[in-house]
Amino acid sequence: MSSFFRDFYQLMLKGSQAHARWELEMSTNILGSRKRQVVLVLLLLPIILGGIAIAAGDGTGLPNVLGGKSAYMPSHYTNLIFFASVFVGVCAGLITGCIGAGGGFIIAPALMSAGVKGILAVGTDLFHIFAKAIMGSVLHRKMGNISIGLAIHFLIGSLIGATLGGMLNRYLYDLNPVLSDLFITMVYVFILGFLSFYALTDYFKARRGEAVSKQAGRAEEVPPLGKKIQSVNIPPMIAFDQGVTPGGRKISAVFLWSSGLLVGAAASIMGVGGGFLTFPIFVYGLGVSSMTTVGTDIFQIVFTAGYTSISQYAVYGFVFYTLAMGMLLGSLIGVQVGSLVTKVVPGVQIRGFFALAVTAGFINRFFAMPGKLNSMEYIQISKETGAMLDLVGNTLFFVVIGGFAVWVFWVFFANLKHLKEEPTVHTVPSSPILKDMKSGGR
Repeated sequence: MSSFFRDFYQLMLKGSQAHARWELEMSTNILGSRKRQVVLVLLLLPIILGGIAIAAGDGTGLPNVLGGKSAYMPSHYTNLIFFASVFVGVCAGLITGCIGAGGGFIIAPALMSAGVKGILAVGTDLFHIFAKAIMGSVLHRKMGNISIGLAIHFLIGSLIGATLGGMLNRYLYDLNPVLSDLFITMVYVFILGFLSFYALTDYFKARRGEAVSKQAGRAEEVPPLGKKIQSVNIPPMIAFDQGVTPGGRKISAVFLWSSGLLVGAAASIMGVGGGFLTFPIFVYGLGVSSMTTVGTDIFQIVFTAGYTSISQYAVYGFVFYTLAMGMLLGSLIGVQVGSLVTKVVPGVQIRGFFALAVTAGFINRFFAMPGKLNSMEYIQISKETGAMLDLVGNTLFFVVIGGFAVWVFWVFFANLKHLKEEPTVHTVPSSPILKDMKSGGR
């Protein structure tokens, strides 16, 4: 059982790494195109004009339905909210670029720690992912890595799952906003707790020079579970991996619908792309090659994030446009700086930061739980104790993430001359974590 969970963690990590490479490619596409830069400026223009308006007056003249300060949702503009979202985006981008694994897992906890309702943080993060996908590239360039059959049937389940996840989040919010926050918090505690345990374990093994992964060289073999699932003949049968195995492989669409349902629901509930689940499910559970999995996952992100953010959150008022644009701007900067820093930082050190960042997110949400449980009267503690635990969790989280950001920028500027001398590479580099794993952490 322990071997199963370790393999599952390694595949979750690979899925997160694939998403990080996608993030870097989208960022490079946006910053490298004058047309896309103009679109970004146009998207930010309302926020800039709003800042000028707020600076010129007290903001009391803003109509409520358009985001006045007494509106139902906190969609009004403040300079503090915008710059806080830029900071969150920068930190997430730095984690993505430097660590080589998606930094999206810190966005919802960071926004919730700053006082944003969980459902609003989820909807806004999904919208930010969608905006980046559309601006960077409508379809992934490497279409050869995408199995259209797998993608379409996976999307059928994914969109249904995203709808159910969005409905669940809204239902819980309508019952009680605190219950909604508690539910989202518990989901993050479970996922980040799992990642934190194995990330710390692998990091300490790497420090001792032990090999931490035997996945390399086995990724293309169909695991036992995948063989069993592919042997089930329930029409319609979908062919895939023709370029990997002579004659290709086949799988029942029923399993693709089920997998999509799970990934879509998780993405909709947590506000993430879902890649950290798609990879282990496809490779470990369905026996799909890693190459096809990466391409298909990147393809589905555009549609899942776009559909979910708009149909399940935006139309109900659960997307904070100001936050989304601030995070987009910050992440574009952060991911570029972070990717450059990997050239001058040892892989094992980067893996340590990955473990630390995941653990910080876990601690943040774990410490937030007692106060929310008390508010729902599930446990009995004083309000002061709940507030103190929440403060401790928030402080540890922002100290760790903020300290990481300061360290990355310090390394960047300290090595700026060296980095300038290196030729510019427009391809997306492979993850430094993955490189270090293949070398056994040495």
